[in-house]
Amino acid sequence: MTKHWVLNMAKQNGIYKCSVCGNVVSVLEAHDGALVCCNKDMELLEEKTYEQEGEEKHVPVIEQFDGGIRVKVGSTEHPMLPEHFISLIQLVKDNDVVIGKRLKPGDKPVAEFCLAEVEGLKARALCNVHGLWKN
Repeated sequence: MTKHWVLNMAKQNGIYKCSVCGNVVSVLEAHDGALVCCNKDMELLEEKTYEQEGEEKHVPVIEQFDGGIRVKVGSTEHPMLPEHFISLIQLVKDNDVVIGKRLKPGDKPVAEFCLAEVEGLKARALCNVHGLWKN
């Protein structure tokens, strides 16, 4: 393995974005090699937290209800406009993605999952403008 690959090796369950065209990739299996789009290495989106937010529009909130788990994005509802929206909500446990839901403009920034266990779950949400957020 070359030094270039070590520095640019894909991260398991990482979400990457192309700085040129905006393509987004979620890594299901990570192996040697870099993720490249438009002749550039794709950028690994770092998970931002409440401390970086301030306005409470991006941080996902997990709620338990009869029949499952609900994830809402932000205590102030995130906009879901064509130019600014949440495109993905995922539940993660032990650094593995358990389940996820794709969203599109016009949807509510909410996902419901039929899961009984909440312990150890983290949620993350992907904003097409402001990146990846976790609770």
